[in-house]
This record gives sequence, structure tokens and C-alpha cells, in this order.
Amino acid sequence: MGRGLITWAEEGDQLVIGNIGNRVYVVKANECTPETAKSSIQRRVTQAFKPRARLLQLLGDQLIGSSKLAVFELVKNAYDADASEVTITLGDLSTEAPWIRVQDNGQGMSLDTIRDVWLVPGDDHRERDRDQDRRSPRYRRLPLGEKGVGRFAVHKLGGKVRMTTRAAGNRECFVSIDWSELMSTRFLEDAPVTVTEREAKIFTGEKTGTRIRIDNLSQKDWSRGEVRDLYRQVTSISSPFSAKDDNFVINFKVPGFESWISELPDASELVERAPWRFEFEFDGTTFCYTYEFRGVPGVRVEPRTVQQNEPLQINAEREPDDLDAASGPRPKRPVSIVADSSTINGIGRLKGTLYVFDRDREIMSKYAQSRLIERFLDQNGGVRVYRDDIRIYNYGEPGDDWLGLDLRRVNSPSRNLSRNIVLGFVDLDLEASTQLKEKTNREGFVENGAYRRLRQLVLGAISVFETERRLDKQRIRAVTGKAPSADRDVAGPIGDVRKVARSKGFLPDIDPSLKRVEQEFYQLREDFLRAGISQVGLAVVFHEVERGIGALATALADGANIADLRTQVGQLQGVLETSTQLLRKGDKKSYSLRQLARRARDITLVRFRIHKVQLVCPALEEGAEDASSVFAFGLALGAVTNIIDNAIHWLKVSTPDSTTSGARRIFMNVVPDYKGRPALVIADNGPGFRDPPEQLVEPFFSRRPDGMGLGLYYANLAMSLNDGELLFPTMDDFDVPEDFNGAVVALVFKGDR
Repeated sequence: MGRGLITWAEEGDQLVIGNIGNRVYVVKANECTPETAKSSIQRRVTQAFKPRARLLQLLGDQLIGSSKLAVFELVKNAYDADASEVTITLGDLSTEAPWIRVQDNGQGMSLDTIRDVWLVPGDDHRERDRDQDRRSPRYRRLPLGEKGVGRFAVHKLGGKVRMTTRAAGNRECFVSIDWSELMSTRFLEDAPVTVTEREAKIFTGEKTGTRIRIDNLSQKDWSRGEVRDLYRQVTSISSPFSAKDDNFVINFKVPGFESWISELPDASELVERAPWRFEFEFDGTTFCYTYEFRGVPGVRVEPRTVQQNEPLQINAEREPDDLDAASGPRPKRPVSIVADSSTINGIGRLKGTLYVFDRDREIMSKYAQSRLIERFLDQNGGVRVYRDDIRIYNYGEPGDDWLGLDLRRVNSPSRNLSRNIVLGFVDLDLEASTQLKEKTNREGFVENGAYRRLRQLVLGAISVFETERRLDKQRIRAVTGKAPSADRDVAGPIGDVRKVARSKGFLPDIDPSLKRVEQEFYQLREDFLRAGISQVGLAVVFHEVERGIGALATALADGANIADLRTQVGQLQGVLETSTQLLRKGDKKSYSLRQLARRARDITLVRFRIHKVQLVCPALEEGAEDASSVFAFGLALGAVTNIIDNAIHWLKVSTPDSTTSGARRIFMNVVPDYKGRPALVIADNGPGFRDPPEQLVEPFFSRRPDGMGLGLYYANLAMSLNDGELLFPTMDDFDVPEDFNGAVVALVFKGDR
């Protein structure tokens, strides 16, 4: 078809107008009117994308969240270039034209590399190197970069960039980019960059490397605090616990203002003052840890070290559990509570170190420079993540709580860590952690399944530490006389809620209910004191109320509506109502222990079936011995079900694979005469207890990562209210079959006279 040629289409009765590669189809000639011809015209154009020049500005300025992250990207590039040293210089701060220079001694770039890689946004050569396990020649590193956009981070820092680089066997190359000129052009293809080869001026002799200087800085005024903050970030890029011999050293210089950073405390010296140090490692099978309590100056509590290999318990993803005959559907339960090789799939072997302080005023005053330590923790507290010894931002930064430590602390203040008392480091292997993908904005990992499993693993490790630390905190409080107050009051927390509610305009709607919560708490406290359950019993109630108040404060802060707030307050009242059940002992009368065992079995039958637990209960066999005692049946039943729940959990820990028949077993039997009193004994074939009896019944003590630590406490208290006792005997004391060599618990009732 020639220029301007009008022809008929080969198919159909259509008129075709041809014009140099374009064809305009017109409707059938016999139907052709001006209106129909206009509506039926179609144009076909083949056109490549034409990126605007401002795309480079977006890559640097919009994707990189801060100037500090931009500097970090340049340091990562030095690491990928196989450098052993990188120096960051912040110069001419006293002038109106400060500048930043980043220089490394890495491989450098040739003119061909600059043209074919550095000037190609989104080039994937680093990602291909990583996927194919192509490592750097000198230090055998896998590249950290993968998206090909990190080099444009310089735009976040300033408007003019000068780069000097030299690769081995090549001449030195020089590139100068003025971003304002570049942005003034419309399309990227119209914004050429000139690369000049020259005789070496910077990297003379056999030297190689890259120097990037940024002028016309976006931030022209730098205070001492801002320089120190940048120094803190820069010096935290490389892991302080690196065991690799690749000598990646990061230097930071501020000519003319050296005192601004020389006066900073030595971070490594400060963390060594921490009373607690915890190292852990998980390889997909065994959780190995070393717990150290190193003591507090002036407090006579002996240091303690625990080294242990055990399964790693986690708060796993959840699924619907069994139905309880009494209460209907129960909350969802974990699919698996023990981490295994599938948990670290795409994550790899996990290592970590925690340094933990005690910010109790009396303890902190024992340290020299205590204010300095507290400021250090305020600025650095949290858990950082390193991969191949290079930090992943922004985990562990002020304001980041990727593990939710502060929320956990609110829910269990006497046990759990908060960010401002811990300096933690998690180490990952780049080659193994393929499913952990960094976000393009360089602020952490994409929150996929691997990321969620990483959180589970780290929180599982932290839970182990928290349990051990609680034991030493109790020893410290015993010496300092700073035991938790039994006379706790809800007035303070509720007062805080009132302040928030008043600022949100909700106080008139919820204040009457808050007053009822206060009144009911004080009435309950008096009832507990009269019943002789003054100290820890009240602590349990207060803990639950305090947690409910914390949830209410969060709901207020998040802008919940009035209906939701009233529901929250109603739940608070429900907590108090539940707590009064300990005082409502019910009618004490004579009950059969066989009847107690049968009822406990019946309400846990479905749980046994779901979790593949075999119950052996000779007491329920025909003709078995029975015994009776006077007790409140509901209290005793609660004690038994708490013990069974505890046993099921630890059976799942010791035997994660439930497919083997009879692998998880529980024994329950009536013992008519134990030193003149009847008893119900419960045993299992799990790992058994590793703590002394007095510790096991302490409120809030638990070795379960999600445990409240109230199950055995409740069982002990319930037996006490029934004039009995909770014992942790040996197997021989109650003729427990040798197959049940795990935990043994006996509920001993008073004799039936």
C-alpha cells in the first residue's frame, strides 16, 4: 500500500486508507456516512516507553526515606565493590556550602562498567550474581544490592555529584552530574552524562576504588546532635559481632568538629555494663543459648550462667481448636508450637545477642554515669537485624518496634522486655535468607510469610531470656527489698485513661463505668484481704485489670467509637467478676475423686483427640479404688484442667510429631491414702519440670512464650482454699508407671472425716 492509497480490505467490504505503515479502517462503503466513518476510525501506534528525566529524581528522593538511609546505600555499594574500608567525610560545616564525601578502596569501575551498568537504572547484574552465587574475588561476598536503584540515593543528599573511580588495569574515570540541569530536560534520553577517562589523580599507583562527593546539600545546617545521629547510624552499619575476616571498616570524619564525635561514649564499653547478656542460635532443630546474669554493682547477688540446648517454642500461626462441652468454641490454638526446619525455610540459621539493662531507679543509681547509660538506651534501644554483617534498616531505630516489644510489655509488665532496656542484634546469612526481601524504600523486609516467621523465631528466643531473667530479678528484689507492692492501686492507670478520654471528648460517656470498675476493684481487694489471699492473689487481679486498662487506653488513642469503648469497659468489669470466683468457693461438700477425674476427662476429651494425647486413667476402670473428700468442686476442677492444659502443651513441645501412636501420654489416678489423705495424681511423658516447686507456683512465671504464668498458681491457690495442697512429688511417691517419667503433680485433699 503506497502513500495516500485508498483500497478495499481483503476481508469484508471495508474501505482502507493507507499512510506509511498506518492503516485506518472505515466502515463498509455501503454504510459509510460522515458520522459512522468518524466513530469507526482506529489508530495503531508502536511506541517504546519514554521515561521522563525526573524519574531519576523520584528514584533517589522518593524511594529513599532519609539522608541517613542515602548514606547507608552508598556504604552498601562500597561493600558490594569488595572494599575493606570506606570513609565518610562531612566537610565545611561552618560554611554555607557543606559537602559529603564517601570514598572506598573497592574494585572501582571501568568506563564500560559505568556506561553499561552504573548509568542503567534497574540493572540486575547484582541480583544475577546473588542468584548464581557469584561472589566477590577478594572477600567472597554476595552482593547486598539487587534492584539497581541504590546509586540514585545521592540525589537525596544533594544537587551536584562528582564521582571518581578506577578499576584494576584501567584508567581513572570521572563523572560530574548536576541534578538541576538533568531535571530541566524533558526526557531521560535527552539528558546525556559525560564520562571522562584520564590519568589517575585520586587513585594513583595500583590503587582502586570509588570516591563520590555530593555538593549543594539538601541539608545545609548541621547541628552537633544531627552530626552525632549520623555518626551513630554510620557506625552501626557493620555488625559489632562479626566473626568474618573481611575487615569492612567504616570511618567517619568531621574536619574542624572532631570533638563532636570524639566526646561520644564508647558503645562497646557501655553495653558491657549490662547486667544480662544472652546469646542464642537456632539451626532448624536445636535452640542453643547461653544466658548470663553478670551482676549489679553494689548488689550482693551472685552471677549466674545457664547453657541449654532445647526445642524452640514459638507463638505459631493459629487454627480453630476443639470445642469445650461447657463453654462452646474456644479461641484458636497454635498449629505448631515448636520451630523446626520448615520455620527457617528461606531464612536460614538464626543467631542473636541481647544486652539487657534494668532501668529501675534504685538499680540504675548503682552505675557510674547512669544518666549516660539511660541516654544511650533511649537512642539505641531495640533489636537490630544484620545480614552478612551489614545492617538492615530501620530495625532497631528509635520509633521502630518491629517485634512489638512495647505492646508485649504492656500486656505483661512484670515479665516482658521493652525496647528501651535492650540492645539486641539478630544475624542472618544472605545466601540462606532468600525469602527475606528488602523493601525498595530500604526500610526493612517485605512483610511476607518468611518475615512473619522471623518475628516468631526472635520472639521465641526473647521469651526464653525473659523467663531466666525473672528468676534473677526476684533475687535482686529480695536483696534490695524492692519486692513488688501488694497494695497496688488502679487509680493511677484509670486516671491516665480519664485524661485521654477527656482530650477525645469521650469522658462523660465512659466515666460512670470507670467509677464502677474502681469501686468493684476496691471491694474485691477488701474481700481478698479478709479471705487471707492478700498479696499474690490481688496481684493476679490487678494484672488483669491493668492489662484491660491498657487495651482501653490504646482503643481511645486509636479513635475507637463509643460502642467499642463501652465494650472495653464491660470487659474490665468481666475480669473483676471472673476474679471473684476464687472467693465464691461454692458449697463445700463431700465429692468423689473419681467423679472429679471423670468430669476433667469429659471436658478435655476433644482436646486429647485434637492433640493426639492418650489418657491412661485407672481410676475410671471398673472396680477401681475411689476416695472422697470435702471440697468445692468447681475450684478443684479448675485446678485439674489447668494441670492437664499444662501437660498437653509440654507434650507438644517434647513430641512435635503427633503421628506416632502413643507418643503423647497423660496418666491420671486416684490415690486413696497418701499419708492419711486422698489425692489425685497427674503425670505425663513430657520433658518434666526444671524449676523448683516454689518457683512453679509463682504468679506470672512461665516457660511458655505465650504463657501468663497463672495456671499452676491458680491450681495451688485453689487447693489451698480447699484445705489441701499441690505437690510435685517423684514417680515413686504415688506409684506412677515408669512410662510417665515427665512431670508429676499431685492434688492432695484433706481427709474426709
